[in-house]
Amino acid sequence: MMMRKIGHRRQGSIDLLETIGVVNENGTEIPPMPPVQPPLTFDYVLVAKISDNEDSHLVRKQRAFIETLKTKKLDVQKFGDDDNVFYCIRAPKKIFKTYRYLLKVSDACNWSCEQQGSIPQSTRIRIVDFILHHTCIVSEGVSEYLPDLMTKNVFETHFCLHEKREQKELKQSWARWSACFKGQPITNVRNYLGEKVALYFLWLGWYTFLLIPAALIGLIVFLYGLAFYNTSPLIKEVCHSNVIMCPLCDTTCKVWELSDTCMYAKMSLLFDNEGTVAFAMFMAVWATVFLEFWKRHRSSYVSAWKVFDWSEEEEELILEIVNNAQCNPKMHRHSYLRSTIVLVLVTLMLLVIIGLTHALVVCRVIATVLLAENSVWPVITENSQTVAVMLGAVLHYITITVMTRVNCTVAMKLSEIENKHSHAAIERSFTVKMFIFQFFTMFSSLIYTAFFLGRINGHPGGYVRISGKWRLEECHPSGCLTDLFIQMSIIMVLKQTFNNIFEYSGPWFSRWLKRKKTQKFRRRCFKCYKKECMDAKEGSELCENCKVEDLLRNYSLIETDRFSLFNEFLEMVIQFSFTTIFVAAFPLAPLLALLNNIIEIRLDAIKMVSLERRLVPTKANDIGVWTDVLEVIGVLAVIANGLVIGISSDFIPRLVYQYLYGPCASGGAKGINCMVGYINNTLSIANISDERVRGDFMSSQMVTYSGINVTHCSYRDYRSNEDFSLTNQFWVILAARLVFIILFEHVVVIFKCVASWFVPNSPLDVRNERLYDKLRRLKEELRAQKQDNFTKLHENSNAKRTSKQKKANKLNSM
Repeated sequence: MMMRKIGHRRQGSIDLLETIGVVNENGTEIPPMPPVQPPLTFDYVLVAKISDNEDSHLVRKQRAFIETLKTKKLDVQKFGDDDNVFYCIRAPKKIFKTYRYLLKVSDACNWSCEQQGSIPQSTRIRIVDFILHHTCIVSEGVSEYLPDLMTKNVFETHFCLHEKREQKELKQSWARWSACFKGQPITNVRNYLGEKVALYFLWLGWYTFLLIPAALIGLIVFLYGLAFYNTSPLIKEVCHSNVIMCPLCDTTCKVWELSDTCMYAKMSLLFDNEGTVAFAMFMAVWATVFLEFWKRHRSSYVSAWKVFDWSEEEEELILEIVNNAQCNPKMHRHSYLRSTIVLVLVTLMLLVIIGLTHALVVCRVIATVLLAENSVWPVITENSQTVAVMLGAVLHYITITVMTRVNCTVAMKLSEIENKHSHAAIERSFTVKMFIFQFFTMFSSLIYTAFFLGRINGHPGGYVRISGKWRLEECHPSGCLTDLFIQMSIIMVLKQTFNNIFEYSGPWFSRWLKRKKTQKFRRRCFKCYKKECMDAKEGSELCENCKVEDLLRNYSLIETDRFSLFNEFLEMVIQFSFTTIFVAAFPLAPLLALLNNIIEIRLDAIKMVSLERRLVPTKANDIGVWTDVLEVIGVLAVIANGLVIGISSDFIPRLVYQYLYGPCASGGAKGINCMVGYINNTLSIANISDERVRGDFMSSQMVTYSGINVTHCSYRDYRSNEDFSLTNQFWVILAARLVFIILFEHVVVIFKCVASWFVPNSPLDVRNERLYDKLRRLKEELRAQKQDNFTKLHENSNAKRTSKQKKANKLNSM
């Protein structure tokens, strides 16, 4: 009795997701299989342009391909309009019976034995799609598959049809803007678009929900800096300082007063304060908690869907047999030569991306000089470095946009060179390469800003120059973290804003334009309308006119392919990287990500249900290699945030000054803030009497804007005023930085490991239900075997009785 209760109870993890509003399953038990609705039209459609010459080479190939499909017992019907011909395909029941039987006898996919009667439309589409892509014709001794025929314009496109009734239900409950703050009907999404799409939206919903605490804490850290920056002695020291700073560029830049950067110093303290360290540690642990709980929620759903033990490799083998019973398995193979070539090409591509980062740095350096020397606006001249950072961020965003297409092409070519044995292996290889390329494209410039800006530029009398002409950029006396913040905020805001605008407006406009070009839709007859809106009966179909109308309606939608969902995943995983890796410099990143994702969920839903052709429903029990990518990002987040706080931030120099060099170092100071004098302590002095300094600065540059000649100026560094050698304080701070980085990373890693251990991947409900299912299946097999044995015994006894009766009859006749 207890076992039956366990086996039919909905998992607590799903109840939790519904309670917090991530999903909306209406409190009902999740069915293991999608509901079966008899198809009103077709499983798949091939589209070709109408040709005036029926004997042309393209038309002959069309006929050959269609005839090959018919030999596989697929039913193909032909429809046409003024411009196109539609080959509508429907698979017979025999194919699905074979598929269901093979699933039942397989090792990992036998969950489907519970499915009786008709096959769900999502499964029909997936099987027919596989058959189409693995059917070939031989032309001039070369095998040509469907992608090859589309490349040669034999066919224009192919797609599966939206089901009007299910599409309408999803529009009302999910794919509309007014549902932004409602849970997602994940099971309905799975029934219509497949497990892979459903898991994407489940992952995105859980990620968005967990961004709420991260966004709130990040906002508190920001408000903390905002509340105390007016009373900070560091701000007062900058804003009321009389220190004269060295020129920021050659020839035209003059010496300037430190107090001119009062606002910049205030902005730096908003993000570079004590709360940043705690927030960075929190986000590193948050990433682990997010992933571990995601694994629990995923296991609950895939267990309810009966795909927990599903194997992609076995599924592909089964589909191969369904397509061709005489097929041979695609053998696993590995070529060290191919792997070496791919490794070399990947390295070269990364060097190209890093070279683009160097080009961006050069552009920023040159822009700083040009703005300072040639700008007609004094505001830009005085803030040339900040303006150059902003321009560099915009240029970086443009580079990202262009390189995304280049990276996609290169990653696909490299995956083809590897010659993997299955589509799943190709997809994993492509995903890893594409992410690596995108990661370096996105973060190379940020890594330079975080860890190299202001540290390799030299000093007065020994500046580092590009081509011996342009000086490298310097950090502000308040630190380099603000430059990183400006760059991250611009890239993140531009990327999310423009991506969402083009992601929605592009498909909407394309659909509108395509519908304008196609013939006007005929009105549906009332009987067909009723069939679409109510439960269809077995064997019911739409009329001829309504079938054509349905074909044209789906044809006018935006084309989808196997990269449609990949692009959505890549966008969100890159955003996850921004949210975690450099969060110490940008505590508002989780808030921006949260606001974006609330829109992104509905935007993707509207696209997939209303604006795009129906995605081929793909079976899956995980988000695949993306889980490993997210794990790697979590580790990188610990390393990067430790380095940002230890190297880029002024957190460690402030601590060292407070306890070793400040007024409180001796322990006798009372009534005085321990950070008084910190800014002056971080500055070194360059005397104009030094010949090396005179070589860098002209006499006209050493005159203030008020006309006062100066004999010395200050710059940010820990160097001797006589020979520019590094002071002992520099080495003490460097040692403290290294100690902090080691301690920070070890402490956070320990917390991550504890969190990972504390949250098991699968809830007890899932484990118990799987045990129940296995036990029930074994009992059913045993019962079936006993029934077979009983039937055989009964048949044998009948045969013996019949044999004896025959012998008796013979004896009687004698």
